[in-house]
Amino acid sequence: MFALVAFWIGMSGHFEPLLLGLGVLSLVLTLILAYRLDILDREGAPYVRLIGFAMYFPWLMKEIVKANWTVIRACLRAELDIAPTLVKLKTICTSDLAKVTFANSITLTPGTVTVEIDGDKLLVHGLYEQDSQPEAFLEMDRRSARAIDGKGAAA
Repeated sequence: MFALVAFWIGMSGHFEPLLLGLGVLSLVLTLILAYRLDILDREGAPYVRLIGFAMYFPWLMKEIVKANWTVIRACLRAELDIAPTLVKLKTICTSDLAKVTFANSITLTPGTVTVEIDGDKLLVHGLYEQDSQPEAFLEMDRRSARAIDGKGAAA
């Protein structure tokens, strides 16, 4: 919310007391209503995990590049040697935001797609059975949980 206030002030250039006062009043009213409606949570405003996610993102990019090489090699081979599989994973992520981050990270990594999330279990489709075992996703699960939920060990 404060980012929006700073953005508006920076872009509008209006510093009249009436406009600033009305802005503060609407900000306070919004906060009161959000509190009364019980909609204030970490997932609604995930800015507290911005640093954790900023540290997770470069690692994820490296994993995406590594997985791209595997898929590119599979596409360029004369014979198709894929062994598609579906695996169930149990995640240590507790919040919905962390689970979605983990599931999207799997899907962003070429060769794997998250098909379903059911509680703390994910159903994942992989191109290669040997690369799609539950152990292959442990590091991503730990890093997602640490980045978003703030728990778990990041190696």
